[in-house]
Amino acid sequence: MDAFYASVEQRDFPEYRNKPIIVGGSPEGRGVVATASYEARKFGIKSAMSSRQAYQLCPHAIFVRPRFDAYKSVSVHIREIFSRYTDLIEPLSMDEAFLDVTEDKLEIGSALEIAKRIKQAIREELNLTASAGVSSNKFVAKIASDMNKPDGLTFVGPSKIQAFMENLPVERFFGVGKVTAKKMKSMHLHTGADLKQLTEQELINCFGKSGSFYFRIVRGIDERPVRSFREAKSLAAEDTFAYDLISVEEMHTELGKLADKVAVRLEKHQLKGRTITLKLKFNDFKQITRNSSFTNPIGDYNTIFDTAKFLLENIDLEEKTVRLLGISLSNFGELPAPQRHGNPYQLTLFDE
Repeated sequence: MDAFYASVEQRDFPEYRNKPIIVGGSPEGRGVVATASYEARKFGIKSAMSSRQAYQLCPHAIFVRPRFDAYKSVSVHIREIFSRYTDLIEPLSMDEAFLDVTEDKLEIGSALEIAKRIKQAIREELNLTASAGVSSNKFVAKIASDMNKPDGLTFVGPSKIQAFMENLPVERFFGVGKVTAKKMKSMHLHTGADLKQLTEQELINCFGKSGSFYFRIVRGIDERPVRSFREAKSLAAEDTFAYDLISVEEMHTELGKLADKVAVRLEKHQLKGRTITLKLKFNDFKQITRNSSFTNPIGDYNTIFDTAKFLLENIDLEEKTVRLLGISLSNFGELPAPQRHGNPYQLTLFDE
């Protein structure tokens, strides 16, 4: 989807149309940008940018609180459109998915034509635009989907994949972040063609396990199937506050709210986990996590809340204020392990 959250807001509220819209954060500089409309992106505003920086770039931008129920409703409708053509749908997020249309339900016989029909259905039924990438593997299709936004459609056939990857700037490679791209450029690796000059072992020596992935992908080799079911690895809730939390009592109050959200979501999805993680971001933007693991899966509010408080007690909060708190549960499923006695909190400490 194109600027998904912002596009839904502009669709539903005419006063937002053709204006720079920022979903998430606030003009006071708290929080981060979830999505920016294309009018806002012209000023350099991007997702995950701090609200403070976004406001500095565009002081007249309109900050909008997210309406996740509305976005979810649209997402469900989009998924229904997908399912008209194939059952092999692998969601990446609320507004993006891989579709395997090798055997399409309507026997259209053309992936490109299916993409056109899906885009048309989204436009007619939801009054929104989507961009599609069509190719013979997931990696190339993903990159192609970002090539001509908004309302784009890019087809990269099997005979064109090699040239497509060779001409691609390294920063456009899906999975290559700013740090890796900077390292590549310092090594005079600017395009896929440059990467292709290195052996697999040379890439591994430079980039670790990812080196093997780069070696294959720059040659257009991606054999990952589209998986219609992806097991959740974690479930989380977090909040960035309008003002920094100073007292432990305030933090306990917010942890209670987060623990309740996590417990409700776990019950909804019939999940239990063995690892609870507490996330904090301080006023200086330093972020840390602390976690505790249990022998048996848990998912009840009291255990989540009590564990979060326990983890908080093990953090030095002297001369620090907290701008973000988060709780997540992971390590789902049953684990046949011997019972342990004594303190149930097996504490692991690490910083991010």
